[in-house]
Amino acid sequence: MSMIDLSRIMRPRPVRPPASGISRRRGFWERVRLDPWMLGMLLILMMAGLVVLYSASGQRIEVVIAQCVRFGVGLAVMGVIAQFSPSTLMRWALPAYLAGVAMLVAVELFGYVGMGAQRWLVIPGVIRFQPSELMKLAMPLMLGAYLSRCELPPRIKHLVVCALVIGLPVVLIAKQPDLGTSLLVGSAAIFVVLLAGLSWRFVAALAGLAAAALPLLWINLHNYQRQRVLTFLDPNSDPLGSGWNIIQSTTAIGSGGVFGKGWLQGTQSQLEFLPERHTDFIVAVLGEEFGLLGMLAFLVLYLMIIIRGLLMAAGAQDTFGRLVAGSIMLTFFIYVFVNVGMVSGILPVVGVPLPLVSYGGTSSVTLMAGFGILMAIHAHRRLLPR
Repeated sequence: MSMIDLSRIMRPRPVRPPASGISRRRGFWERVRLDPWMLGMLLILMMAGLVVLYSASGQRIEVVIAQCVRFGVGLAVMGVIAQFSPSTLMRWALPAYLAGVAMLVAVELFGYVGMGAQRWLVIPGVIRFQPSELMKLAMPLMLGAYLSRCELPPRIKHLVVCALVIGLPVVLIAKQPDLGTSLLVGSAAIFVVLLAGLSWRFVAALAGLAAAALPLLWINLHNYQRQRVLTFLDPNSDPLGSGWNIIQSTTAIGSGGVFGKGWLQGTQSQLEFLPERHTDFIVAVLGEEFGLLGMLAFLVLYLMIIIRGLLMAAGAQDTFGRLVAGSIMLTFFIYVFVNVGMVSGILPVVGVPLPLVSYGGTSSVTLMAGFGILMAIHAHRRLLPR
């Protein structure tokens, strides 16, 4: 054996320190491209929501099981979308937007009619879904892809294009009629434009134009939508009709006090005084049975999710990621604010569910898909070389 070989054998090998538990866990989350903090808070919100839903649904376990299935589908969708890169999402933005508009036109032509509205497409024996829910994601993706290719802040010509992109689906959704979803889709779009650096002077001018257009909007509202606004201003004007929901919801929240009446012990909900208690008005059940402290716990959890999401958006690698991620989280805030506001009587009733607590299929899956986009953008930032 040569002296060179002997020296190689005798040379001490460097000892690698064992991988710590923290680094192994970090490596796992990076491989699956999920944010553990956001995922953990979402799971806590879902489980707490199922507890409230069981009571709100009249203790119907089949409703809770159906919601669990929808949550499972939503988590799977989130996990799949999180694997895509932002560049892939950008390439799919235009096809997703065009497909969404095409489905909205299909709803207008031959959509399923239910509860006085034409909002659904039905594949017989397979599924019934609301295409308007998909526009909550397609809209910010489309605008984010467009504005990320433009010089920012956007110029007038860019804003004209944005107005056309926003206006068509919002009008189609409003005609279904679905004022709540049209407002959410419009909000998601406006947040993208604002985050692109629109000057506050221009924002103030647009707000003035919107205020001036309110009489025109009032004329074009459906009768029941006008009645909702009038009921918001004076619920007692029709206490047994249009004012019934808001009177019962505020009564339920007020009767819960600080600590609540206890789980399954609410009178307004369990005795069925409160309509739509497992969907849009589930906050009233929460307030009656868990009191002010229970509502604050939910609001703090929502606030933590929103703050975490905005931090993830701020750390996005490119303009497209920041615009889309920021819009998704601000729209999530609008969900919570509008639902809690309308149930507590400080906003008109517009039919917006409480995220991941109210019973619903397409809405829950769409929300989780949005968080999947957020995690995809965040994971791409982590995977780039430092």
